[in-house]
Amino acid sequence: MIRFPYGISNFHAIRTEGYLYLDRTQHITGLEEAGKQLVFLRPRRFGKSLLLSMLANYYDVKMAGQFATLFGDLAVGQNPTAERNQYLVLRWDFSKVSAQGSIEDIKSSLFKHLNETFKAFNHDYADFLQSRVDIDVDALASFQSLCNSVGSSGQQLYLLIDEYDNFANEVLVRDP
Repeated sequence: MIRFPYGISNFHAIRTEGYLYLDRTQHITGLEEAGKQLVFLRPRRFGKSLLLSMLANYYDVKMAGQFATLFGDLAVGQNPTAERNQYLVLRWDFSKVSAQGSIEDIKSSLFKHLNETFKAFNHDYADFLQSRVDIDVDALASFQSLCNSVGSSGQQLYLLIDEYDNFANEVLVRDP
């Protein structure tokens, strides 16, 4: 019986729990050739979150030991790129940022989300970093600390932003 992953955007879960996965990994080479900053403009429920999850698993240094399990029978598993499992991956999900309240409330929610991802990053990549990321009330200062820590450790960062327009769209459509 085929198990359809309706509503599941976790690539690792889909691949390890026996769900159907329609292979689109052959496009990774094209994405790498397209440039360093990419924006995916697709309608809602069109697989952007699953794509980002797949890319996170492909590029994350921590996932190198699971490459054969996750990608071995897929197109990119047969012909991996040089960038496979070469990055420390940072993921932001702006659907977790509240668009309610004043601009200061929204900023506070955004900074809280960013700082929580920086704390998780500290934990997840402790073995790869020479210095910990300093978490500041100002999430922009925290992000600068993260970039400095990654760079001084001889590592590279891969930043994935999901739902990048979510809270902005909510602010624009709400009744003032």
